[in-house]
This record gives sequence, C-alpha cells and structure tokens, in this order.
Amino acid sequence: MLESKKRAGIFLILSFLLASVAGNLVLQKVRDLNAELGGMTKIYVAKGDIPARTLIKESQITTMEIPNKFVNKAHVTKKDELVNMVLVVPLSNGEIITKNMLKPFSNLRKENNRLVAMYPSEKVQFDQVIEALDRVDIIVSTKINGKPKTEIFMRDVPVAYAQGTGDKFAGVALEVSMEDAPKLIHIQNYADKVRVLKANVGKDDSADLTNESQESTEKKAAEQAAVKKQSMRIKHR
Repeated sequence: MLESKKRAGIFLILSFLLASVAGNLVLQKVRDLNAELGGMTKIYVAKGDIPARTLIKESQITTMEIPNKFVNKAHVTKKDELVNMVLVVPLSNGEIITKNMLKPFSNLRKENNRLVAMYPSEKVQFDQVIEALDRVDIIVSTKINGKPKTEIFMRDVPVAYAQGTGDKFAGVALEVSMEDAPKLIHIQNYADKVRVLKANVGKDDSADLTNESQESTEKKAAEQAAVKKQSMRIKHR
C-alpha cells in the first residue's frame, strides 16, 4: 500500500513538472511570435451596420487589436479621424473601417448649394471662434479707383462645419449658393481684407422667433376672449 502511494506521489510530481515545462515552452513561443509580429495595435471597426453617406456616430464604432505587422496607413487608429466623416460604402458588423472609405460630412440644405472653405490668413480674419451651425457675416475691404471701401459682402451665411476649437481653430466651410461660390472665392483671393463676424441670429432664426411671438400673442388674445365670453354668460345667468 505504501509503495503504491509513493509511486502515485512520484507520478503526480512528474506530471506537475512536465506541465510546468510545457507551459513555459508555450509562453516562450507566444512571446517569440508577438515579438516577430511587433506587438498589437487597436484599429476601428463597425459596431453593427453603418449606412453609407450618414454621419458616423460613436455608438456605431468599436476597436479590435491586430498585430503591428499587418497595420498599414489605410487603417483608422485614432477616433479623431472619424469625426465629421461619412462612409462612401455601407459596412456590416465587424468590418474594418479604412481611410479610403471615408469622406467629410456634407450637410447641405439645398442640392444646388456648395461648401466653400475659409481659413485664417493675412487677408482673412475671424473675429471670433466659429462653430458648426453658426452663421457669419462677411465684411470686405477693397480699393476702388484708389479709394478704400469697406462693405458687407454677405449676411447670415450658414456654417456647415468648423475645423478645430479654441486656440486650435483652423477655419470653416460655408454653405453658399452655386452663384455665390465663385464670388466668395474671388474675394478671398483678391480683396485687401476679409473679416468674418459671428452672427447672433440668422434670418431663419429671426423668422422663427417672430412667428413664435405672433402665435403667443394670438393665443393670449384668444384666451382673454374666451374668459370674457364666459364671464358674460355667468352674468346673464
């Protein structure tokens, strides 16, 4: 009985030693393989279905790790690279997002409108940091027959999107009609000075506020008339 117990103990010890050696060999093999592949990098993939030509949302993306050996310039490795972007092709869950699938988001109100970029320069000056969906007024200074002239060039121009914020503000894309696009580009190229001012309220916003105020006034008048009518009925009773 004692002899069999000794043998069983020896077998257990040998099994443990062999398992430890095998584990170390596997671990070393994995380390060698990772060193050969150069580590791992996170890339962005679709989390569920993403339709084409719609603004990419954070809830629609996730990350997966692939060996550095297989990472190339086409892979998206930073979330900032997906901001204000759309896909030119639809993607399904788990499919890899690559840069050649992306293009800037264009939220044009009318089909015949165009986006014209404006960047701060020696000629173009932004008086405030502009954000997407803001509206701006454009003031132009030129010389006509040797005489300086400053005038309002455009009013309440919608801002489709802005690049950068705060100290990193780098410019905007303005939505203008096809007819106004060459005019806006012309003044950027040839005007002496262009000032871009942030507009507090645009035309559309003013119209909305006016309509809202009018509706509120009409509602109050109707309520007062109803109260007066009800009072007359009570008096007659």
